[in-house]
Amino acid sequence: MNSPVRRHRQRLASPVVVAALLGTVTLLLAAEGEDFPSLVKRLQRDKPQMAQRQQQLLASRYDLADRPAPGVTMSRGKPVQQGVRVRLPAGLTWDQLAALSPEEIKRRKLWPSGFLPLPHPHHEAGGMVFTRPLIDETRRQTGRDLTRFDLDFDLPQHLLPEFPPPIYLTTRPDLGDVSKGQLVTLDNFQALFKDILNPKQLEGLRLLVTPFPQQQFNATDDRRSLRPHLGVACLDCHANGHTNASTHTVGDIRPNEHRHRVDTPSLRGVNVQQLFGSQRALKTVEDFTEFEQRAAYFDGDATAAARKGINVLERGSQVHFMGEVQALLDFPPAPKLDLLGKLDPAKASPAELRGQQVFFGKGQCVACHTPPHYTDNLMHNLRVERFHDETLVNGRKASADGPIKTFPLRGIKDSPPYLHDDRLMTLDDSVEFFNLVLGVKLTEEEKKDLVAFLQTL
Repeated sequence: MNSPVRRHRQRLASPVVVAALLGTVTLLLAAEGEDFPSLVKRLQRDKPQMAQRQQQLLASRYDLADRPAPGVTMSRGKPVQQGVRVRLPAGLTWDQLAALSPEEIKRRKLWPSGFLPLPHPHHEAGGMVFTRPLIDETRRQTGRDLTRFDLDFDLPQHLLPEFPPPIYLTTRPDLGDVSKGQLVTLDNFQALFKDILNPKQLEGLRLLVTPFPQQQFNATDDRRSLRPHLGVACLDCHANGHTNASTHTVGDIRPNEHRHRVDTPSLRGVNVQQLFGSQRALKTVEDFTEFEQRAAYFDGDATAAARKGINVLERGSQVHFMGEVQALLDFPPAPKLDLLGKLDPAKASPAELRGQQVFFGKGQCVACHTPPHYTDNLMHNLRVERFHDETLVNGRKASADGPIKTFPLRGIKDSPPYLHDDRLMTLDDSVEFFNLVLGVKLTEEEKKDLVAFLQTL
């Protein structure tokens, strides 16, 4: 008899479900019944297999070649990557795909796999994973090692933001890049900023570069660093108040396979933003700063936070000071924009001006990204699940993402990869994605012009 109970038992016995359950049990055993040397040995043994799994997925989804756009660079000169990197199903063109309805794309299973949610480098394990340049420079300056013994960051460096990024201040735009090409850490923040920030702000910056215990980096045996660890600083992910693309899994979604890989958003321009946190439930940068220490650092697990040494920041002084410094972080210069955030016709190319027309017209981009900062400070549900069946990929279930915050597009060429979970490698990928999601049917020339306009922001 094929009863509901029997069907439920069959689902529980499927290889995918069993593997997921075993992975969860294994992690629990590691925390409760396995000594630290044994844990290190086991996870290091499994590390190459998990890395290979992720690299095979990336190669099947994307063209990851180093192919820079001629003459287009980030603020300090790193080349911006060009071209659509998401791979299409065999025999299909982007125009053919855009001509189909969401229902037809879903029925024929034609949604590009690169437009599905991108899993964490090891989604079942999760947690903070740092990029190699950040690890190397932090170790060189401070002696603190942000290497995880169980996994490494997954995306190639040429597809990531430049490192270290420049710092622009709303209070001193005359100074340009106040980082002077350095990664700001506890070692140099005082020398760099003592003549620029007031004492309250300087204390806020000190706290932003001070490491505090975190889920994977702490002094207990339940950690993913080889040695007992001081922890993670805010500016380890938000390098120089921007981003280095280090990744994490959000702490406010369960079960684990539904948790989003989360890109590190830039802190540039937080003074014009009104929503913070992975679900945008936080209304000030002070709320966000406090939340990070109390919850995000420990995957939303209060008991783990208590065990590992949660740092409870004092709201009226420490949190406020940190928030004030973050609110000073400005967008990079955009010399082709006028005071209202639109192109100056005397400075822009014909392609850029045509792209601006697409942005404010047929492309419907302005519906969410309004100038001068190119955000509406709202949440929007793109309902991408219209295009594909629910599926489990490398421990991450591709289902409904729900509402996502409109991020500012000012300085967007400095912040690859794109979307909240890094699934879009280039601005060209982003244009193709939204061309399908919004159903606006842009021509090839319109897409290229739109990318040219985005690069001016």
